[in-house]
Amino acid sequence: MRKNILMVILIVVGMIFALKFNDHNRNKSISACIVAQKKKAENFDVKEAKKFCEKIIKKK
Repeated sequence: MRKNILMVILIVVGMIFALKFNDHNRNKSISACIVAQKKKAENFDVKEAKKFCEKIIKKK
């Protein structure tokens, strides 16, 4: 019984940890996409690049 409770607690903590890093990874991906857009474009607008990158990242 005690092992089961510990296992459930471990799973819940793991899920919370994974969800926090999911958001962090998405933000890092968007930042990398913005940097790539800056290198690629002659006329660079941060707001447009962020919208574009968020749209692409959310599709994937």
